[in-house]
Amino acid sequence: MSSFVVEANLRAQGAEVAEDELRVSLADGRRVSVPLAWFPCLLHASSAQRAQWEPLGDGEGIHWPDPDEDLSVAPLTRRPLGGPREC
Repeated sequence: MSSFVVEANLRAQGAEVAEDELRVSLADGRRVSVPLAWFPCLLHASSAQRAQWEPLGDGEGIHWPDPDEDLSVAPLTRRPLGGPREC
């Protein structure tokens, strides 16, 4: 029998959008990297737009005002995430 544990305190402390991946620094010290291709809105945003992120709540999510992209942190820590999404 398998079990599923939900981590309730996942909080983003930092976010960086590199050329081909999204890197999120978590409050517990972990860093998560996922392919930028999974987030077409960020993929097509300018470097300046990608740099303007802000936390949602206490860091449960990340928001980029332009291109108006919101991401939840918890799914980024799960494997498999599921692949690309629509913009």
